[in-house]
Amino acid sequence: MDIEMETVKTNGNDTVAHLGTTGTGDNHADRCHSTTERSVLLGAQKNGQNGETMRSGRLATEEGAVYRVKRELSEAVCGKVRLWMLLALLAVLIAAVVLLSLAVCSAVREDPDEKFDRSSFRVARLFNGSFRLPGLAFAEDLLSISSDRSRALASDLEGKLSGLYRSSPALGRYFSKAEIYALRNDSVIAEYQLTFVMPEEHEEQLRSFTLSREMVYNVLRQFLSDQQDSDASAASSLYIDPVSLKLS
Repeated sequence: MDIEMETVKTNGNDTVAHLGTTGTGDNHADRCHSTTERSVLLGAQKNGQNGETMRSGRLATEEGAVYRVKRELSEAVCGKVRLWMLLALLAVLIAAVVLLSLAVCSAVREDPDEKFDRSSFRVARLFNGSFRLPGLAFAEDLLSISSDRSRALASDLEGKLSGLYRSSPALGRYFSKAEIYALRNDSVIAEYQLTFVMPEEHEEQLRSFTLSREMVYNVLRQFLSDQQDSDASAASSLYIDPVSLKLS
């Protein structure tokens, strides 16, 4: 029986030498079947390894993509948070600067109009006038300014006029007093006198503007017009008819 060497090639390109015999067809068939099984096993093993490698590569790619998305989201969120923090810090700094500036200005700034020496106001300026009290019924005892009812009414009216002029931003510092010196029986008309005092060095200017007849009259007339809008005030015995106001 002749013996021959047969070379078998596998999928791995490895060359394996086998001893073979030349003989019957059965021996040849067995040899071919053995070679086929060996090739199949090697191919299956290699395909399995390739599949594992592919699955591993795919998982690594997916994990890398997820990590990249998470990193991008994290960077975006952190960027927005840092932006809001910067804006909030900037707003706080601006508010602090504004408040500090206001505090400094209020501490340093002095309004010259708010500083005055009342003792230097020696020149008097008088105004006389009258007004009607439509809410008050006339009585004989009101004719005498020395009666208790007349004194009480005069005191209330003087307090009303004094409060009005003392609260005036323009005239308050110059106002001295208001006096009711007569009551008449024509629906109860009160005659009054207003006294203002002013510094001598500013006398001419004050007479022409701040303490002019028009200014003093308009301040009182505006006050009486404002109280006219109140029903409760209109029904009061101290209600002064704005139309009846006279000042000279």
